[in-house]
Amino acid sequence: MPRERSVVVVLHDVAPQTWADYRPFVEAVDAMGNIPMTWLVVPDFHKNDHVDNAPAFQRLMHSRLARGDELALHGYYHCDDGPAPRTPHAFFMRRIYTWEGEFYTLDYPQALQRLVAGVKVFERHDWPLHGFVAPAWLMSEATRAALRQLPLDYTSDAQHLYRLPDFSRIEAPGIVWSARSSWRRGLSKIISDHREAHLHNANTIRLGLHPVDMRHDFSRQYWLNTLERLLEDGRTPMTKFAWLQRQSAVRSAA
Repeated sequence: MPRERSVVVVLHDVAPQTWADYRPFVEAVDAMGNIPMTWLVVPDFHKNDHVDNAPAFQRLMHSRLARGDELALHGYYHCDDGPAPRTPHAFFMRRIYTWEGEFYTLDYPQALQRLVAGVKVFERHDWPLHGFVAPAWLMSEATRAALRQLPLDYTSDAQHLYRLPDFSRIEAPGIVWSARSSWRRGLSKIISDHREAHLHNANTIRLGLHPVDMRHDFSRQYWLNTLERLLEDGRTPMTKFAWLQRQSAVRSAA
C-alpha cells in the first residue's frame, strides 16, 4: 500500500458552551470542502455544561457524524477537582502547566468510574466511540490501567497515538498553540512555523486546536492558513480513528 501523507484536525474541549467559539472556524473549514475532523467531547464541561441538557448540541454532533467527523471522549469534567497538590512538582503540573489535568491524580476506581460514565453518555446519544483523550494529555498510571478494561481503540498524547489495550505507540506528531495572551500567540506562531517545516515529511501532522485559539483572529487565521497549506501540499484530511485504521492496514500489508 503506498504511503499517504495526512493531516488530522482535532478540536479540543468541545462542549455546548464552546461551540460558539468554534463555529466560525468550522464553517470556514466546511467551505473548503469535505474535511473530516475529530471532536474531543467533554460530557460535563467544568461541571456545569452537561451535553444531556443541550439538545441543540446533540443535534450538532449527529450532523457532524453524518458528515464523516469523529467524536472522541475528552475527560468527563475537564477540570482538576482532586486534593490540593502537596509537592513542588505536583504544584507545577496542576497549577502552572494546567488547572485541567482531570485524570492526572485519579486512582483506579475514580478513573474507571469517570471513563465508564463518559462511555455511557456516548451510548445514550448513539455516538460511536473509539478514542479517549485525557485533558492536557495527562493520565495517572491508574487511568491507563482503567483504559485497558474498556472497549476503546486508542488514546493519545501530544505526539503519539496508542492502540488499546496494549498501549502500543504510533508516532503522530502535532502542533498546538498557547493563545491566552498576545506574547504567547506570537511565540506560538514562530514555534509552529518551525515545527511545520520540520514535519514536512512526516506521515501525519495533527493540528490540535482549543477554544481560546478561536477567540483571536490571529490564531484562528493561523489554523485556517496552515490547514489550507497542508492540503495544497497533498496531505489527505482524516480523523484520528480513520488514520489509526490506515496504519493498521499498512502494517498488515507489509
